[in-house]
Amino acid sequence: ADVINSEDVNIYRQLAGGVTTSQILHGSANPIGGQSQLIKLRWGKLPEELKFAGADGFIKFALGENVKQSNFGTGARFPVTRMGVEQTFVDNFTRAKEYKAALSKKGNHVRRDLELDAIAEILDNKRFITCHSYVQSEINMLMHVADSIGFKINTFTHILEGYKVADMMKARGINASTFSDWWAYKMEVAEAIPYNGKIMHNVGVTTAFNSDDAEMARRLNQEAGKAVLYGNVSEEDALKFVTLNPATMLHIADKVGSIRVGKDADIVVWSDHPLSIYTRAEKTFVDGIPYWDLTRDEEIRKAQSAERTALIKKMQDSKKPGDKTQRPVSDRPRIY
Repeated sequence: ADVINSEDVNIYRQLAGGVTTSQILHGSANPIGGQSQLIKLRWGKLPEELKFAGADGFIKFALGENVKQSNFGTGARFPVTRMGVEQTFVDNFTRAKEYKAALSKKGNHVRRDLELDAIAEILDNKRFITCHSYVQSEINMLMHVADSIGFKINTFTHILEGYKVADMMKARGINASTFSDWWAYKMEVAEAIPYNGKIMHNVGVTTAFNSDDAEMARRLNQEAGKAVLYGNVSEEDALKFVTLNPATMLHIADKVGSIRVGKDADIVVWSDHPLSIYTRAEKTFVDGIPYWDLTRDEEIRKAQSAERTALIKKMQDSKKPGDKTQRPVSDRPRIY
């Protein structure tokens, strides 16, 4: 079963960075992965209460080195080549089409297949693909497979060579969720450029900046600011890279992503211009509830510091007359 720790400190830290909503995706070891979940950062609520009510279903796909290197050398799993990755998509979607056809026959005795159920939902436009990607050739490959079989790719994530295929993505209505300037960590990203987001945006692709990292997720406003530096994207459009555009590609723009009457009250109050490296989130509201308050956080930190100082003094005072002492032991974090 997939779980999330709703008390994870990273949720709190991301609220402190002005984030209210996230798409939770697993890793990229399989061409066709698991179903993903949209959540609101309702820190401290029960895990089930974090779910974004009424959101469409999504599924994780992956291309490239992560997929084939996960299986490389074992001799036990397929695929271990890029051609094998392509064949995996063709085989599974072909099976799903046959599965759908068999189910449509009256009085059928088809055994239910949960994996094919999910792929059939893609064919019926009821579940939407978020695909890990980097290299032009593989992005072209999946678009070709989608065209030939008849399914739609919702979003390519990372897509550091998106500037090479932006026109083809635009023609198919495919979105892009990329890094602002994060690369140089493997050969797949050797041809990444800092103008990638700007080029895709200018071509007309709905473009967003993703985090893929708990630390980067705390500073998405600064990531958006880099779009102004690299390519002179307007401040308004750059801010949309981390607000309205991701909401649009996740099909929740009717509820979040901008401030309008009737939308959820997910609002951040900044101390300065939202794209400034000096700005701080003073308050973060999710559904109108303040989950982050800078002043309150400072008060809590002062109280914790005073309590820590008092405990240390008590330990030192106990040690002087020879009383027994022990190392502080913290509770293990609870994993639900």
